[in-house]
Amino acid sequence: MAESMEYANGKILARREEGFGRIVFNQPEKRNAMSVEMWEGMGAALDAFAADDGVRCVVLQGAGDKAFVSGADISQFEQRRADADAQKEYDRLTSGGRARLAAFRKPIIAQIRGFCMGGGLGIAMSADIRIASEDSQFGIPAAKLGIAYGFDMVRNLVALVGPAHAHMILMTGERFDAREAERMGLVNKVVPVDQLEATVARLAATMAANAPLSLVANKLTVRTVLRDPAERDMEAVRAAYAACFDSADYREGRRAFMEKRKPAFAGR
Repeated sequence: MAESMEYANGKILARREEGFGRIVFNQPEKRNAMSVEMWEGMGAALDAFAADDGVRCVVLQGAGDKAFVSGADISQFEQRRADADAQKEYDRLTSGGRARLAAFRKPIIAQIRGFCMGGGLGIAMSADIRIASEDSQFGIPAAKLGIAYGFDMVRNLVALVGPAHAHMILMTGERFDAREAERMGLVNKVVPVDQLEATVARLAATMAANAPLSLVANKLTVRTVLRDPAERDMEAVRAAYAACFDSADYREGRRAFMEKRKPAFAGR
C-alpha cells in the first residue's frame, strides 16, 4: 500500500511507518466517535496492512488530544439505531469492520489519549496491548442510554478485568481514570501525556523487530485460550506452532544468538 491512505472520506487515516502501520480515527470535532462509514474504513485499512509484509504490527489512535474514540456517533442513532430492527441493520453494516478487527492476525496496540468510551473502549479491548496517557478517561455508559452491549464486547471486558469489575463498569455507567483502568487490568501501562507517542512507537518497533511468525502464533494461541472449548481451532494453533519451528526465522534466531548479534527476521 502507499505510505499514507485515507478511508471514509478522510475520517480514517492509515500510514505505514518503520515496521508497523498506524490507523487514526479522524473525527476530532466529534471526539472521534465512530460512524458506520468509519467502521468500514477501519476494516479496509486493516485489510491493507494485513496484506503488507512490511507491516508487522498496527497502532490504533485517535486524532487530536481529546479522545481515542468516544463511542458510537450518536448523531446516527435516530436514523440507524432507533429500535431493535434498526440495531440489527446497524450491526450488519458495522459487522465487517468489527470482524476484521477481531480476526486481524498481527499484533495491535491501542494508543489511548483522552476519552475511550463505549464502543471506543470496545475497539481498545480488541487490541492486544493498551497504552494510555495519564489524562485518559474510560467508561461504558450503556445503562445511561438505555442500551446493552453484545456478547463479544462483554466477554472481552470480563476476560480483562473479571466479572466483579465488569459488573461495576456496566451497571454504573460511570467514568474512571487511567490509573483505575491500569489497576483493574484494562490497560497495560499508563504514561505521561508527553511520553505516550514515543512509548508506543518504541513498543511497536520492538515488536516489529521480533519474528513475525512467532507474533502471529502467540496472538492466535492467547486468543484461542480465551475462547470456549467448543470454539477452539486447535489445528490452527498446532499449525502456527509448527510453522515457527520449520521457519527460516527460527534458524536465523539460533544463528544470531550464537553469533551474539541481533537477528534479521524475514517472516518466513
